Amino acid sequence: MLKFIIKKLLMMIPMLLVISFIVYYGLQLTGIDPINFMVSPEMLSSNKENVEALRESLGLNDPLIVQYFRWLGNILHGDLGYSFDGSSIASVIAVRLPYTFELAGYSLLFSTIIGIGIGIISAVRQNGIIDYVGRVLAVLGQAVPQFLVGIILIQIFSIKLGWFPASNRVSPDATSAFSDAFFHLFLPVLTLTIGMVAVLMRYARNTMLDVLNSDYIKTARSKGIPEWKVYLKHGFRNAMKPVLVILVFRIPALIGGSVVIETVFSYPGIGLTMTNAIVSGDYPVVLVTTLIIAATMLICSFMVDVFNALLDPRVRLGE
Repeated sequence: MLKFIIKKLLMMIPMLLVISFIVYYGLQLTGIDPINFMVSPEMLSSNKENVEALRESLGLNDPLIVQYFRWLGNILHGDLGYSFDGSSIASVIAVRLPYTFELAGYSLLFSTIIGIGIGIISAVRQNGIIDYVGRVLAVLGQAVPQFLVGIILIQIFSIKLGWFPASNRVSPDATSAFSDAFFHLFLPVLTLTIGMVAVLMRYARNTMLDVLNSDYIKTARSKGIPEWKVYLKHGFRNAMKPVLVILVFRIPALIGGSVVIETVFSYPGIGLTMTNAIVSGDYPVVLVTTLIIAATMLICSFMVDVFNALLDPRVRLGE
């Protein structure tokens, strides 16, 4: 098992390097010149010698591969650099990243409880009202894009009803930060939860149905074991193993989806930070935020591999 974990961890290193280089090279192709953000237009036209000296001192005339490894070396030493507006990228990330984890964490918690709960009830009460409604909602939840769900929720609950705010995390004049954050989080969390619930509901229902049709369930019933104990002890426990794998598999998609949702709701997380940086051409921020999101998704994928290996004895851990 230890060999398997070390192998997966080592595989993450070249993947991160490749992703960072592709993003770095792609941003260089956009033609964004940092000098334009550092020097006034008057100086650019009147003091070309000083501008060229500044470019040389910053290493912008070096080959692309040299600039990339210089940037990568600074990252490895904990120096994330500065954005074009002069603010420290590390300080921005330290404030914004917990907000993204907060959004994704609440969405994961609620979608797990609701999705698995409805899925199990649908399987136990197959072809009932809850089953039919759950299947319809599952199809709709997967068919409708998340950004469209977010826009619809804003139209209904923010603009028409005025129950929840449509942007930000906390109001500037909030008297209670906790309650105000709850109202601001409600709609973006609900948007992410709807998509996750749709996936988990279908997998939980189908897996539970397969388990309930197994021979050992029929044997348990023939022994006179109470029905609730059959569902809970024999059915639910065995049905949850593949569902938990799917749940962990959905975490990278949840992190990636939060980028879009943060933009829709102007939620000040790492996704909105990256989107604003792309729009403004602030590529130092784009580089760091992209690397952080990629690293987070790779870590989640690593957790999926380890979790799957722990649950599935057919996985050859020694290779």
